[in-house]
Amino acid sequence: MKMDEISYRNLFAELENYESRGVDMSLDGYRASPLQIVTAHMTKEEGAYMRDYIMRRDGSIEALRFTDIQGYGRRENTP
Repeated sequence: MKMDEISYRNLFAELENYESRGVDMSLDGYRASPLQIVTAHMTKEEGAYMRDYIMRRDGSIEALRFTDIQGYGRRENTP
């Protein structure tokens, strides 16, 4: 098994765990399942997703947001 396959399987298992605990997940502002998020990571040729954790007052995770950050650096360099 390739390293990428292992990392995708691990990510999927991690996200399924969050989902089972009731953590809301989104991808680029839209609700997403663990499978949708992992598939987006797998099909992304360039760039990356930034992961933001939204915390409850008790310190537990309330929501997990994935945002495509591809191109942000390039926009800064564009006249």
